Order: sequence, then C-alpha cells, then structure tokens
Amino acid sequence: MNYELLVLDIDGTVTNSKKEVSSKTQEAVIQIQERGIKVVLASGRPPEGVYPIARALKLEQYDSYLLAFNGAKIIHLKTGNCIFEKQLPLHIPKRLQKDALYHNIGMAAYGNGVMLAGTIPDQYLEMESAVTGMPIKYLANLGTVRNVTVNQCILTGEPDILNKVEPVLFHQYFHEAEIFHSEPFYLEVSPKNVDKAYGLKYLLRFLGIPREKMVCCGDSYNDIRMLQYAAIGAAMKNAPESVKTAANFITEHDNDHDGVVEVIQHFFPHAKSRPNMI
Repeated sequence: MNYELLVLDIDGTVTNSKKEVSSKTQEAVIQIQERGIKVVLASGRPPEGVYPIARALKLEQYDSYLLAFNGAKIIHLKTGNCIFEKQLPLHIPKRLQKDALYHNIGMAAYGNGVMLAGTIPDQYLEMESAVTGMPIKYLANLGTVRNVTVNQCILTGEPDILNKVEPVLFHQYFHEAEIFHSEPFYLEVSPKNVDKAYGLKYLLRFLGIPREKMVCCGDSYNDIRMLQYAAIGAAMKNAPESVKTAANFITEHDNDHDGVVEVIQHFFPHAKSRPNMI
C-alpha cells in the first residue's frame, strides 16, 4: 500500500521527554514531505503551542496541516487559512469554572492567544502555559466575559483527583461536550462529538484522500479514536496499554528514541520523489 498522509501527535510522539524534536525525527519528517507525503500535526494543544513544532518540521513550506484543539480547528500551514473550526457553547466555560471550584481543580479556556483561567493558576496550568507559549490571564468572573471564542477548555489537577472527577463530569456534560484525558494531570473539554478522528474525517474529505491511505501515530488517550479510524494506527512504545490495544502497529522505540522514524521507515519506504519546494 502506498500511503499518502501521515498524522502525528506531538507530546510523547514527535517530541521527546524534554518536549524537543530530535534531529533524526526532524530529518525523517522533512524528507517524506519532500517526497510528496502530506503531514498533519494532530494535537490537543492550541495552534500557538503547535507552531514551533511545525516550524521545526518545515510544515509551512509544504502542503501540510495542523489539527489543533483535538480536532476542533484545522489550519493549512502554508497559507495560514483555517479550513475548519468548531467552538464550545459560551455557557460551558462558565459551568466548568463552577465545577472546577467545587472539585478544587484548575480550569482555563483557550482564548485568542491567551489562556483565560477561571481558577487561580496551579502548577499544571503554569506548565501548559510554558509548553504552549500562551500567557495566563486569571479571571475570577470568567463566566461574565462576552464575545470570546472558545474552541476548548482544560481542567487540571493531581491524577488521582482527576480520575475521580472525570466520570462525574462526563455524565454532566454528556450531551454538550467531550471530556477526556490527554495527560494524567489534564482533562480536555472539546465540542460535542469532536475529537482527532472527527477532524481527520473532515480533512480527508477536503483533500480527497481515502481513509485507507492514512497512517496515524500517537501515544495518549486522546489519540485512541484516530488510531482506530486510520488504516494504520501506530502506537508509540511509551503509550499506555489501553492506547496500544487500539493500535494495529506498536513501535519498538519510544519517543526518546525516534519511534516516529520507525513508523516512517516501515510505512513510507517508497514515497515518490517530487521537486523540492523549499
């Protein structure tokens, strides 16, 4: 099978434990783009948190894409055009703020270039701010803020606390939003029915590429559905067992030892060459 599209999660997949892209992974991803393969970075991060990784992989120089907010926003990196977007209803951040205060966990909504914290920022919100490069603005009255576009919210806290809170909030918001772990200390809140697989379905229709031509690679809980949806769902060696169970390929190397390169070498060995677009 000649695959045409490679979808890559970022944290724990493209980046190593230091949140860096190794030179070997960087070279491999750039080379397959030079050979005509489209690449998509699919992340729970906001666009601002993905752009540095996209630049490192030179995605903006090729016909490659960014899928942010777990599928709620898709951007063509070469033009900067947003080709798809879904938003949370405006009453959701207000309710989440109340729930976060009740359960004593952190909460923030992703605004335009800023994290709007509805609780006093904890260490995990500070960590997310550092990773995404988005400053935090604490708003005790977050629920009264108007004219704010929110694609996604985040809830933060100690893993054991979030494990108890997740099923409670899942049932509370079942008809209005998706709530799921992306990291042990993060719960993502996305528009209803939106996840990475949902965004990729739209992108495949947009590109005219069949699902059977797509390889997806990830390591975390929010990658499960896209791994199941892809023709090849490749789980990283460092992924939890529940993620590996959803995959049909598991790398022998983890994210600290270029597991992505292993996926590329295995499934894209014969990509056709084309003129360099740099």
